[in-house]
Amino acid sequence: MTSAQTPPAEQQPLSGSARAWGTLALSAATFMNVLDTSIANVSLPAIAGDLGVSPNQGTWVITSFAVANAISVPLTGWLAQRFGQVRLFVISVLLFVTASFLCGLAPSMPLLIAARVVQGFVAGPMIPLSQALLLSSYPKALAGLAMAMWSMTTLIAPVMGPLLGGWITDNISWPWIFYINIPVGIVAAIGTMAIYAQRETATRKLPIDATGLALMVIGVGSLQIMLDIGKEHDWFSTPMVIGFAAAAVFGLVAFVIWELAEEHPIVDLSLFKIRNFWAGTIATAVGYGIFFGNVVLLPLWLQQYMGYTATSAGMLMAPVGFLAMILSPIVGKSIGKVDPRRYATVAFFVFALVLWLRSLFATTADFTTIMIPTIVQGAAVAFFFVPLVTLTLSEIPAHRVPAASGLTNFVRITAGAVGTSVTTTLWERRATLAHANLIEHLHAGNGPLADALHTLQALGLTPEQALAQIERLVTQQAFTLAANDVNWASALLFLLLVPLVWLADAPKRGTSSGSAAAAGAH
Repeated sequence: MTSAQTPPAEQQPLSGSARAWGTLALSAATFMNVLDTSIANVSLPAIAGDLGVSPNQGTWVITSFAVANAISVPLTGWLAQRFGQVRLFVISVLLFVTASFLCGLAPSMPLLIAARVVQGFVAGPMIPLSQALLLSSYPKALAGLAMAMWSMTTLIAPVMGPLLGGWITDNISWPWIFYINIPVGIVAAIGTMAIYAQRETATRKLPIDATGLALMVIGVGSLQIMLDIGKEHDWFSTPMVIGFAAAAVFGLVAFVIWELAEEHPIVDLSLFKIRNFWAGTIATAVGYGIFFGNVVLLPLWLQQYMGYTATSAGMLMAPVGFLAMILSPIVGKSIGKVDPRRYATVAFFVFALVLWLRSLFATTADFTTIMIPTIVQGAAVAFFFVPLVTLTLSEIPAHRVPAASGLTNFVRITAGAVGTSVTTTLWERRATLAHANLIEHLHAGNGPLADALHTLQALGLTPEQALAQIERLVTQQAFTLAANDVNWASALLFLLLVPLVWLADAPKRGTSSGSAAAAGAH
């Protein structure tokens, strides 16, 4: 590098109230960012109704944010070198606030989607940069603990998103799910500038890799759109999905080829030459994809086939943060003394246990039975994020941490989208198969069926209503069996991930890069 950035690890740590306020400002911005990825989900019917579009068109409120965010996250390293970490972070927060204000004011769906694109794009650098800035605030001995405490914001925000979004939509109006970002973002931006303005990193005038940027937009954008619309359009049976898939393959392959030969690449793919980086990134991405797919699957099953409301399903998911909040500080404080590969192995085994327990669920499962694996899952989360990212970034020089963190976060986010699409698609297809298997045994001469129909008709139902009730019961059983199959397969995949973690080398103790490794906790 001709003019390297000032490595965050070489700056003197903050102390006292400055460190506390800096941590609070960075965490607030991160909380706002992560919250916005899920808060709009439960408000889509209200948004679509107010703006006069169909619910399917309303899903573009989510898709537009996800596509723009996925494109901008891997650009973090390049942007930070050009504009400086502190300046880029503050600008991103202020633009996020502005875009949130425009989202709330949007009078039509096209304008709302345009504002969400801006919001998603400027949100991309916020998480990697907040990690790098926070790392520079703490002594090396406390880096793991700082990242563990900070990562709790990313555990609480996704749980609070649907609950807060539903309450605001029901009791105020949907624009306020965006307006609440304004005071939080302004305070976070002012606090960050006040604490970190004198700690700006060096910049250099890098040329813009326009071709690489265009190829990345085509490849990543097409992939994200394909993942979002695939299930709705029966995947590759429709020309539109095939077209986006072809564009994604072309764009991503051409992007990789171009970036590897480019003197000033917009995304530093040479990071994948580092053994711990590629092993840790793959393990994190696959593990997160399985985890996130099942996080989406459980509330869908509860709400659609177990009679839970959105609020009660959210309450059942909330305890995942209990053990995570207790164990994360312990993991963070000891990460410098314990091989992170051991902690990651524990995480995968606990995830496998949780999913195996969920594979035993029946339609008679009560609230407590369903909640127990959720509570246990908090332990897996605590042993997952910080140790794996410590391993991933353990060989990365401090000045390359923002680029590495941005790239691994991009792979993780994309894996989450893939995991969601694959999990929900497999669930529905296994349910179709289970439904067909169940109804094979329901025929005119079936004694239990005849008894059930007789009982239902004795309760006042017409023959047609009795058959409809049997059909609902069969469908409920089919989707429960399908969810069990997906959970069992996911448990097996987590066990198969364990050897991948051990392909990485144990991080060297006492090195700056090792302590910098925590800079990607989520």
